[in-house]
Amino acid sequence: MAGRIRREDVEAVRERVRIEDVVGAHVALRSAGVGSLKGLCPFHDERTPSFHVRPQVGRYHCFGCGEGGDVISFVQKVDGLGFTDAVEHLASRVGMEVRYEDGGPTRPGEEPGRRRRLLDAHRVAEEFYREQLLTPAAAPGRAFLAERGFDRSAAEDFGVGFAPQGWDGLLRHLRGRGFTEAELTASGLVSQGQRGIYDRFRGRLVWPIREVTGETVGFGARRLLDDDNGPKYLNTPETPLYRKSHVLYGIDLAKREISRERQVVVVEGYTDVMAMHLSGVRTAVATCGTAFGGDHARIVRRLLGDGGGAGGVQLVGGGSVGGAVVFTFDGDAAGQKAALRAFGEDQSFTAQTFVAVEPSGMDPCDLRQARGPDAVRALVQARQPLFEFVIRSTLAAHDLTTAEGRVGALRAAAPVVAGIRDTALRPEYVRLLAGWLGMDDQETVRRAVQDAVRRGAGRTGGDARGTQRPDDRARGGDRGRDVAPEPVRVARMATPDRRDPVAQVERTALEVVLQAPLLVPEDFDALAPDAFAAPAYRAVHEAVRAAGGVAGARAHVERAGGASTAWVGAVLEEAAEPVHALVTELSVAPLPEDREEALPGYVRGVVMRLVDIGYTRQIADVRGRLQRMGPDADPVASRALFTELLELEGRRRTLRESA
Repeated sequence: MAGRIRREDVEAVRERVRIEDVVGAHVALRSAGVGSLKGLCPFHDERTPSFHVRPQVGRYHCFGCGEGGDVISFVQKVDGLGFTDAVEHLASRVGMEVRYEDGGPTRPGEEPGRRRRLLDAHRVAEEFYREQLLTPAAAPGRAFLAERGFDRSAAEDFGVGFAPQGWDGLLRHLRGRGFTEAELTASGLVSQGQRGIYDRFRGRLVWPIREVTGETVGFGARRLLDDDNGPKYLNTPETPLYRKSHVLYGIDLAKREISRERQVVVVEGYTDVMAMHLSGVRTAVATCGTAFGGDHARIVRRLLGDGGGAGGVQLVGGGSVGGAVVFTFDGDAAGQKAALRAFGEDQSFTAQTFVAVEPSGMDPCDLRQARGPDAVRALVQARQPLFEFVIRSTLAAHDLTTAEGRVGALRAAAPVVAGIRDTALRPEYVRLLAGWLGMDDQETVRRAVQDAVRRGAGRTGGDARGTQRPDDRARGGDRGRDVAPEPVRVARMATPDRRDPVAQVERTALEVVLQAPLLVPEDFDALAPDAFAAPAYRAVHEAVRAAGGVAGARAHVERAGGASTAWVGAVLEEAAEPVHALVTELSVAPLPEDREEALPGYVRGVVMRLVDIGYTRQIADVRGRLQRMGPDADPVASRALFTELLELEGRRRTLRESA
């Protein structure tokens, strides 16, 4: 299919990128035995490490929360990326250029290597701006920061820089680093004039705008000088890297805390993000010159994670995300309009969406300056449900002391309640609206809301019955590329009781065949399909057999230069969906034997114990059949069973003697 990365390139990324390096950037890993590393899980809070990585198989698994997968899924989860972006990000780490199914060497419509060159230009530009902040000419910028309580350390943490006043300071610097005029024009770092290109940002304080991966894709610049006739804030224009509806300032700094705390706080400006983070609210982000929209919601949704349980944030088209989304707005009329726009935009988040408005009208940056970090944290904690805020804002425009005012307020607020897509939540707001109006008769309010539903009023991002618009279903993509729909949770097959000694032998045998297939004796391939009694382990064994067994594993490992990454991937392809997580868990689980020189003997011993159990099970079956034969049994059949019993006992005896 056109637009999808070629399968062989995806596999190459899995094999070339060292999972321990990628995970190690987020988790402090230490040795946990032969070929195993462990650390504190980045996906849930824990004090004792239960997060394991096995570089040889290219997999990770947390034995605490159950998260697991390969290096691509780790980046997707920890950075909130779609599959395509995760693969391209990892490919860039090893200097690899992925190809797409339509035959192109890179993303459709892009020249080979162009994205990397534009990213490099932004990296160099950010370094240039940061250096300029230390020069005498940047004194107005340093003063601006100091007046708002931001010291040099804060500026460095957020990458704040200064664009010098000249027309070509950055231009000359980038040309000196080998960037072409075409690249600079495409980057948005320069503007086109009648006499040629010149620096877009001049005499301004500059903030780098980064993707969730931490790569800079644009800049936001604040006016400082009186003779600057440009807008107060000037951002990078739309470019192949920068689309304002797809970026959130501060997301690279907030992503881990968003995932950990299950909360995101949306503020209105760069200094507000800085103030929030420095006050301890490290989940704050800001839009860049545009309202919070559906594409922003998708970024946040991936970081919050797909919960599926009660009390989550309701998603477009159903489902839920655990956590809370808090919008902070100024307390003035513009702030109220922004909150109403957030309600009407898409309702990507509803049940757990909140508004935090400072009564005196101060933004988070001013609030930190005036009252300190505690006041900023208190602002977020005093949040109000978005629906309540919108309804109360609607009521505030009416005089509720008069009958006419209450009726007018009901007519204005009923469509808002009708627009709540969660039909289970709507009746509760009918009750609340009646109380806010001072009406004892809830039935009147309920009828008004029902009338608004029938009229189709309040269709803000979907109809009032909670159904999904056709364009919602069609547009569920990230940047128009091949992003899969929201994941469907598949029930996991029950894991056998670890206290069962036979089940434990079966589990360990599967662990060694997935992790160390070159050491597994060929006797493993002779095991019968019913050699595994536990249903979950039998399903994994079937996938191992379908992937070629030990012989197939050796072929995969030899082609991969000794790594088991492709082998585990082959087993996963053959495995039923409910046991995928179990395959990953078995491929990462630490082996009891932590001495490398003793590992071959341990692996053989594990497999031989399983073969022994199989012989014992067969011997018991044959003996039972012999005992059930009466005195009138066919002597030929009886002798055949007896002969089979002797052969099985002989094989088991030989096996035990060779152990």
